[in-house]
Amino acid sequence: MSAPLDKSQQPKVSEREARRVAEAAREQDWRKPSFAKELFLGRLRLDLIHPHPMPPPEDARRGEEFLATLRDFCETKIDSAQIEREAKIPDEVINGLKELGALGMKIDTEYGGLGLTQVYYNKALALVGSASPALGALLSAHQSIGVPQPLKIFGTPEQKAAFLPRLARTDISAFLLTEPDVGSDPARLATTAVPDGDTYVMDGVKLWTTNGVVADLLVVMARVPKSEGHKGGITAFVVEADAPGVTVEKRNAFMGLRGLENGVTRFHQVRVPAENRIGAEGAGLKIALTTLNTGRLSLPAMCVGAGKWCLKIAREWSSVREQWGKPVAMHEAVGSKISFIAATTFALEAVLDLSSQMADEDRNDIRIEAALAKLYGSEMAWLMADELVQIRGGRGFETADSLAARGERAVPAEQILRDLRINRIFEGSTEIMHLLIAREAVDAHLKVAGDIIDPDKPFSAKAKAGANAAGFYAKWLPKLVTGPGQLPRSYAEFRPAGHPDLSVHLRYAERTARKLARSTFYAMSRWQGRMETKQGFLGRIVDIGAELFAMSAACVRAELLRTTEDYGREAYQLADVFCRQSRIRVEELFTRLWSNTDDLDGKVVEGVLSGTYTWLEQGIVDPSGEGPWIAEAAPGPSQHENVHRPIR
Repeated sequence: MSAPLDKSQQPKVSEREARRVAEAAREQDWRKPSFAKELFLGRLRLDLIHPHPMPPPEDARRGEEFLATLRDFCETKIDSAQIEREAKIPDEVINGLKELGALGMKIDTEYGGLGLTQVYYNKALALVGSASPALGALLSAHQSIGVPQPLKIFGTPEQKAAFLPRLARTDISAFLLTEPDVGSDPARLATTAVPDGDTYVMDGVKLWTTNGVVADLLVVMARVPKSEGHKGGITAFVVEADAPGVTVEKRNAFMGLRGLENGVTRFHQVRVPAENRIGAEGAGLKIALTTLNTGRLSLPAMCVGAGKWCLKIAREWSSVREQWGKPVAMHEAVGSKISFIAATTFALEAVLDLSSQMADEDRNDIRIEAALAKLYGSEMAWLMADELVQIRGGRGFETADSLAARGERAVPAEQILRDLRINRIFEGSTEIMHLLIAREAVDAHLKVAGDIIDPDKPFSAKAKAGANAAGFYAKWLPKLVTGPGQLPRSYAEFRPAGHPDLSVHLRYAERTARKLARSTFYAMSRWQGRMETKQGFLGRIVDIGAELFAMSAACVRAELLRTTEDYGREAYQLADVFCRQSRIRVEELFTRLWSNTDDLDGKVVEGVLSGTYTWLEQGIVDPSGEGPWIAEAAPGPSQHENVHRPIR
């Protein structure tokens, strides 16, 4: 056993210090325009996304060729049922993907990769993820947040030359940030990397290391102590997974993604060469957040794939299953669910493709768009899968193996529900995403008025901020009164003859964006420094913005398809239905901004934690096992067998 966890070794971090660390890690400036940022400021900048950006023909050709090869591999080489049954991806499947170049989809061709665009990388993830969500997660963790992405942005030429060719063809990577007692509060990071000559000596334990069990290269976040010649701070390192002192102590098991090679990794006196440090000391969190700006798009990619599969199964099943003399799809109670799945899948793909293409063009800052895509995709995909299970009834709750054993089609509906559930937690939980996006959404306000509500700022700074704020709001607030959304002829190109009228939805989005900005300003005026504690309100603000972004993307995509495909009219129909469904959700969210139980909920929580309601827990038994809520993670040598198994 490891030594008992010494809490004195854990960094002592106040709430204010934790916020300061997080604030320092985010990108401070906006050097490029952002559709979503403008949306939260009450401006529907449709010119930033319409006409819909398109990939260069050569990029599209190479992407489509790879997708065709990958589709054949998925159909002939991947047995999803076997992966689910054995809780393991066969080595030959991973090696087959290596041979296809799937490990290097996003790595430039000069380093042996395929050099696919973000658009086609995401299409590939959706395809692989539909064959096996666990396999999609492996490829995503390797390329979206693993070693290749931070090296691509921040790596030196020497680092790229040393590692990227390996990562493109043979080596699997993993990203290690989370610790047993550290989740979304990285200021408390306990893993250390102490400078020692031309190396760093690393000690600590990392939890939920996706790909960690099979990885060859790790990107590890560790705290460098401040010392003479060393700035210190949270820093990113590339670490060889087979380096002395690295031990994978356990492979974790989950309710879904049963083939996921996720583990607990211990570092004991691991020597990491200084040339393996990515970026400067103290830049680790900024590197992680910047990596996630586009890396987060991998999750909505797989959510889009899940939505497409849910639609296919719902269509096929509901056309043959009869109830009261007609297919169940023709009953309104079921039909409304199918309509929701179809319309939402269309919108999710619109959000994903638009965000991905903007990432490829690099004209816009997409940090908010990518975060919204992750948030919205993970939440809506879960709802679609839940509706599919309901449509399938008892068969939706039954496993695919059980269905096959009694002679029916082996449809893994319950599996997709389990597999998708983690996406609401992966790479920033929904609650954390709400706070992250809300911070970016109010950035313009904090830049001009932040000092007014900061208790640590002197009166002189508050006075200066007050003058700046007065000038900003004198120009900004009047623009929230009227706009194109009140003019019947606005967005006329979105009401072509013979198609549903989408211009009405864009006018609604424009009006609602201004209403959203007014609501945010009113809340900031009302709560000022306490605004950051109003997490329920902030979450609803973000959810409204996500709906408006999805509506805008759906309309723009429908117009693109009208001019480029044979199914433009059908695309317009799906966009119209989605926007109408979305508007209902938006109106409910606006009502809940001011009519809610947030304050009462807080009082109940205080009572629960103080034991006031323990009488309510009587009459049950708790089947949970014994043990601490958080496992011990004291630094020191491992006492476990190393279960690391590189795939060759």
